Amino acid sequence: MAKIVLAIGSSHSPMLNSPAEDYRLHAEIDAGRSDWKRQLLDKDGQPASYEDLLSRADPAIMDLLTDELINQRIAKCGAAISRLRQEIDEAALDALIVVGDDQHEQFFADNMPAVLVYWGETIRNNVLQLPDDAPDYWKRARSQYHEERAPRDYPVAADLGLHVIETLIDRDFDIAQSRELPRDHGEGHAFGFVHRRLMPEADPVPVLPVVLNTYFPPNQPRPARCLALGQAIRDAVDSWREDARIGILASGGLSHFTIDEELDRLVLDACRANDGAVLGAIPPAKLNAGNSEIRNWIAVAGAADHLETRWQEYVPCYRSPAGTGCAMAFAVWS
Repeated sequence: MAKIVLAIGSSHSPMLNSPAEDYRLHAEIDAGRSDWKRQLLDKDGQPASYEDLLSRADPAIMDLLTDELINQRIAKCGAAISRLRQEIDEAALDALIVVGDDQHEQFFADNMPAVLVYWGETIRNNVLQLPDDAPDYWKRARSQYHEERAPRDYPVAADLGLHVIETLIDRDFDIAQSRELPRDHGEGHAFGFVHRRLMPEADPVPVLPVVLNTYFPPNQPRPARCLALGQAIRDAVDSWREDARIGILASGGLSHFTIDEELDRLVLDACRANDGAVLGAIPPAKLNAGNSEIRNWIAVAGAADHLETRWQEYVPCYRSPAGTGCAMAFAVWS
């Protein structure tokens, strides 16, 4: 019978593709000094201005913003991604379930499913589509998750997808399903990151995309429900008739755009201890904006609670003295 033999957590922030000089340009958006705007939240999940965050931030953050230290963090993230890529390759997987979120790439206010399983025969990664006025550094960062010249269709574990859907329905999860992408954009960056940064180009592992609405109220799954979803996905894999090696991957997280190291370490420690009670009890108010992608980690932790954490890497990538940035995290359970 099939088994989940490998679980991975990985940040997918476009900042992973940014050189040190572009960190300051991303910070210009945080500070409101750019035509592009970003709504910031404090560590309690409440709206806050950049000035509010700056007044509360640890002054020592300023010492972390040198090019030398930023480049060290960039190198550490790059090494972590290389390790995850090697882990996937060496695991000889038959399929990889990818739990990720969609940020108005395929789903909008006309239809925002809380949980969706995509089980078409293939999923398309398209060339980058951004507004003409998008900053060049933003295009550079985003382009790493898209095909360079022409769309490409990647294989999907469709049979596994159907079995997962049917099992989840039997377990009282009202799952949305799709066999086609509704918009030309192609797969969202949570999934494009996996194909473009973690998969071998010549022979990619078939994926099964599970899309969580982490970002957009009012129907974001609560943390305990994400944990239960992951556990139910593991049970679905265990009951699949095929003899297959399955992996599962959380794409996204941890805290951003205001870095919260205390929250991040709580999540990583609970993952290491297989402590679902802690993960399921995280206040939903702390899981908004970029922090919301922690829901993907909670789901994968639920699916991986029969495995042991073999490795974790945590890299809080600050980009402004107000404590804004992206906290990158990477993990392997096996």
